[in-house]
Order: sequence, then C-alpha cells, then structure tokens
Amino acid sequence: MFTGLIQALGTVEPLGDDRFGIACAAGDSDAILTDLAIGDSVAVDGVCLTVVEILPEGFVATASPETLSRTTLGENLQAYANLETSLRAGSKLGGHFVTGHVDAIGCLDFAVSTGNSWEMRFVAPSTSPFWHQQIAPYLVPKGSIAVNGVSLTIANCDRGGRWFQVAVIPHSYESTNLRHLQPGSPVNLEADILGKYVAKFLGNHPGSPTDITPEFLAEHGFG
Repeated sequence: MFTGLIQALGTVEPLGDDRFGIACAAGDSDAILTDLAIGDSVAVDGVCLTVVEILPEGFVATASPETLSRTTLGENLQAYANLETSLRAGSKLGGHFVTGHVDAIGCLDFAVSTGNSWEMRFVAPSTSPFWHQQIAPYLVPKGSIAVNGVSLTIANCDRGGRWFQVAVIPHSYESTNLRHLQPGSPVNLEADILGKYVAKFLGNHPGSPTDITPEFLAEHGFG
C-alpha cells in the first residue's frame, strides 16, 4: 500500500524480460534505500514491484507478464521514474490509498501553466484496451486518481470518462516526473480503490439499488 506522495526520482534500466534495475537520482537515495530490504515493495511510476536485490544506489526488481502488459514498464521508459516506498503503520497518509496495481495506460493530452498550478489533461491512447472498463467508471470530479504513482484530484472529466483533467501544484510538478511529460507521453493510471469497492457493492450486492438516492441514504442511516 502506498499514498501517492513521491519520495524520489530514479532511472529504470531493463535487465532482461522481467528484471529492472532502478537507480535513485543523485541525492535521493536515502529516501528510498534507508531500511529497504529484499522482499519490500516499491512503487515505480505507480507500479508495485518487489525488491530482489539491493544496490549501492538503487535496487533490482522483477515484474510479471501481467504487470508488463498493463503498464509502461513494457514500453519506452521515461527519463525519470517516480519512486515511493510502501506505507508503514503509523505513517501519515497525505495522499490517498494507492495499491500500486495499475489499471490502464493513459497519455498526456496537454499541460498548461496557470501561474499557481499546472492544468494537465489525460486521455486514453489507442493501445489501452482497459481504459473504458477499468478507469472510466471511476472518473468523478473531486475524486482521486494516481498518475505515474502521483496522488491527484480530478478537477474535471467528461461524462463518458474519455478524458480527465487535474490541477498539479508547483511542488508536485517539480518533484515528480510529471514535468518531463510531453503530449502523447504514456502514463500509468490507477483508479481509487475505495471507489472500486463502492461500485462493486452497489452493482453486485443483492437488492442494492443502481443509483444512490436520498431515500437510500436515509434508509441506511445517512442523513
């Protein structure tokens, strides 16, 4: 489990079909390598990977075929990857619950500086068959989403879930690889896990309504 608050940047080098060497950027290694042990989980651009070897300035991790098929790890890698170690019991939860299990790949449509933030819009690329099943149903204004492992709040989206827009504060923009994205750059997307469970309950629980109404909320103790 992660929070979507990036701790460091690093570079990713393929070491074979399923092995990757992750090197922390200069000055960032302490945030990731302190107390890191073999078997620990690290989110690499939002992808939960298991550490199999620790290096002086980084680590080696492996990825399953399923992970490679659903993430950017199987594509051209960005210049830098966002890194976050797993959430420890008692730690602050400043973002939202991020599992590191990527749902689909999206791509940057555009990024515009507004003076006090960056407005970024993401859309579904033609190579992402999972978008409409795994991402679109959970895109709601003010909802949470992880983009390359970064916890962001959706500012706007269309009703069909074909695109969504976020406002990124300068700190998040400068300290993550979001600033290196160009239009068309692929990104890993993970929908809010809490939204997934709510949708499953409402859709599959016997007797559950298809819509949340004031009457339904009142009947179940809300209001």
